[in-house]
Amino acid sequence: MKSVFSRIVNGEISSFKIGEDKEHLAFLDIFPLAKGHVLVIPKKQTDYIFDINSDEYLSLWKFSQKIAKAMNKVLVCKRIGVAVIGLEVPHAHIHLVPINNVSDLNFERPKLKLSEEQMRSIAQKIRAAI
Repeated sequence: MKSVFSRIVNGEISSFKIGEDKEHLAFLDIFPLAKGHVLVIPKKQTDYIFDINSDEYLSLWKFSQKIAKAMNKVLVCKRIGVAVIGLEVPHAHIHLVPINNVSDLNFERPKLKLSEEQMRSIAQKIRAAI
């Protein structure tokens, strides 16, 4: 069964894309912990990140690093935090979250509600920095 992320990859569900190449996609999380919270996924659906073959795994992290560096240029934060949880969606993904404190990566915190215009603006700023 296709995950919601595979449906985004296939264009069945819209997203606020940040970056894309042949094997990966980065897009804004629609339930963000912080403004600019990005999800980075392999386009090939694999449920558990550690089941990805070694070359694809390293490639995913390299792509994530490129996105995180662009985020760091345009978002106001001390760091870009990283989390891999993998319980919500059966498709490997990396959370890149602008943080100022360790508690900013607490996924039990209430999620932000951003307008479509805010999401579009954030995505455009990050894309421009890549």
